[in-house]
Amino acid sequence: MSFDLTDLRLFAAVVEEGSITAGASRANLALASASARVRGMEEALGAPLLERGRRGVSPTPAGRALVHHARLVLEQMERLRGDLRQHARGGPRGHVRLLSNTAALEEYLPNVLAGWLADNPGVDVDLEERPSVEVAPAIAQGHAEVGVLADLAGTEGLETHPFRTDRLVLVVPRGHRLGDRRAVAFADALDEDFVGLTRTSALAEHLAAHAARLGRPLKPRVGLTGFDAVCRMVERGVGVAVVPENAARRCRGTLAIDTVGLTDAWATRRLVVCVRRLDALPVHARRLVEHLRLSRHDSEDRADPKAASETGVSK
Repeated sequence: MSFDLTDLRLFAAVVEEGSITAGASRANLALASASARVRGMEEALGAPLLERGRRGVSPTPAGRALVHHARLVLEQMERLRGDLRQHARGGPRGHVRLLSNTAALEEYLPNVLAGWLADNPGVDVDLEERPSVEVAPAIAQGHAEVGVLADLAGTEGLETHPFRTDRLVLVVPRGHRLGDRRAVAFADALDEDFVGLTRTSALAEHLAAHAARLGRPLKPRVGLTGFDAVCRMVERGVGVAVVPENAARRCRGTLAIDTVGLTDAWATRRLVVCVRRLDALPVHARRLVEHLRLSRHDSEDRADPKAASETGVSK
């Protein structure tokens, strides 16, 4: 029985995606080649590794054992590549898989990552959006090295580092009935039509879940791909929206919108960077975590003291 690194990388991707097709795409293999590799692994083992169904695949007990060891081997190889890059320029490229919730991905990570990637040309970052409740389990199970999430989602058993404080606010068109309120409960806005991100975005799922807990359906009229576009729709009277305070403050400078604070406890979130064990990461992944951690202080230094003390409500 002999599995190479391509086999292990493919099998881990197939299990994580729940599909041979999606796993093959992530491993940069043609579907026919990927299917042949999986069959070859099963033949070499003498036992099935995957249970195949109409909705995808799931690992058998043997498959779960294999994917566990595959992740350990791949993690060690990634660490080896990262460490060797310290001794030679132009060697194998390092790679970090980073999972993030919507707020961090849209508002903070682009600027924070841009400088770091420019300074580390030998490292690639695979950035993927996930709801906060999915990020911590994915990190714990070894599906990615680094995660950014709201700490209310639960990070037990993981190492965490502060990243940002993220406040969600309600955005309404100028002159709206709620526009003269300093703060409202999320329930007070549920009679309104909503503008938001696409239904598959982490924030859209987050808001829909809170509406469901209140026994009230969210009424989305349109799903967009960025907060600036959401705020432009709000300005035109299409509906109201819940967006990060940082995005609302930026858009308020050019658009006829008002922001209203949300009194719900979940609307103020502490974003954290999480890993399983920092000292077990490849050197380039450790450098990225340190950069994310230190960027918090840079952001605080640049922030306007008055703005930092506001609740995000402004007319």
